[in-house]
Amino acid sequence: MTNIQKELIAIEVIRTLYSQFDKFPEGETNNRNAPFHEAFLNAFSEKLEGKVSSIPIFISLASWMHGLNTSLGQSFLEKTAHIISNGDKREFKGLRISKSQQLVISEIIADLKNNKERPDIQRENSLIFETTGNSETDIPNFTADIFIEDDDKIIAIESKTVKPNSGIFKNEKEKILYAKSALKRLHPNKEIYYYLGFPFDPLSATPTGYNKSEFMKYSVDFKKYFSSEEFLLSAELWDFLSGETQTMESIIEIINTIATVDFKEKFDFFQNNQNKNNRAEYIIRLQNWYLLREKALFENQEKILSNIKYDKPLIRIFNQNIFNNSGDYNEKRCTNLQEIFKLEVKQLNVINSVDYPDIDRVVQIKKKS
Repeated sequence: MTNIQKELIAIEVIRTLYSQFDKFPEGETNNRNAPFHEAFLNAFSEKLEGKVSSIPIFISLASWMHGLNTSLGQSFLEKTAHIISNGDKREFKGLRISKSQQLVISEIIADLKNNKERPDIQRENSLIFETTGNSETDIPNFTADIFIEDDDKIIAIESKTVKPNSGIFKNEKEKILYAKSALKRLHPNKEIYYYLGFPFDPLSATPTGYNKSEFMKYSVDFKKYFSSEEFLLSAELWDFLSGETQTMESIIEIINTIATVDFKEKFDFFQNNQNKNNRAEYIIRLQNWYLLREKALFENQEKILSNIKYDKPLIRIFNQNIFNNSGDYNEKRCTNLQEIFKLEVKQLNVINSVDYPDIDRVVQIKKKS
């Protein structure tokens, strides 16, 4: 994983944490009204005693945790997957397949449902890819949460929760067969791969461990419709996306480094430009939070400011905060300054305190222009 990828993941960590800090229930006055939940939870008051201070606070914390789960699943994990794979999210509408392919897909699903066949990705691909016909039919629109296109292959991944709803796998398998058929018609000379992706294994005794055989027993009908080759689980998923090893460990390390009890204090430190006067500490904090482009800009700030001292718009851009009031990184500020001064920092692949571009050369080029 490159340093720029680590920085982009860190920015997503910071944004996610900041948003959850604002939503965290601090006292009973801010508890949401949930009379039915509260009435039912009265039966568990003895079991909850000593574990939570009150039932209303427990309800608020449960609601907050649900929001965190949603934010992780729909935003952080998906964006992190895009960062490390260089893929994106892709919607497909109005695609068509042959009616012969549609018939074959119906037969595959029926055979799996009735246990006449076991999931076999090679057999199924052969059936849907080699079936032809002139008569066409529309397929349902679909979205690939992670879409990667290379010269020779297409990879699509649908992100799933680690505890999918019972009975969904028949529909998922049918949708994937339709999607693979349509993608093959769009890209006849490319290999087509479509996976389900699960970010971690809740049954594992270790954070990054996984057991695909046991995981498949976790949900009803999973083994009926899918083989182990058709889904990626836990560290397997993250290593597949990055093309490297220990990827999930690296992501968790970034989170653990930033998600500390003094996170809000450290965030506020960056929002106060007066703290830039404490140069050594400012640089260390930027380094610890993986904000290496900001570190490059800050370490060159004297020469940058000297060069733009008569350019009020650029000075204003330079003096903007690193983050906005929603916790989002000020990417536009960084991009503008990097573009102006060509501070590419060698893609941040290998970076040391002396590993920056020659700022004097950049300043001379700027003056000549």
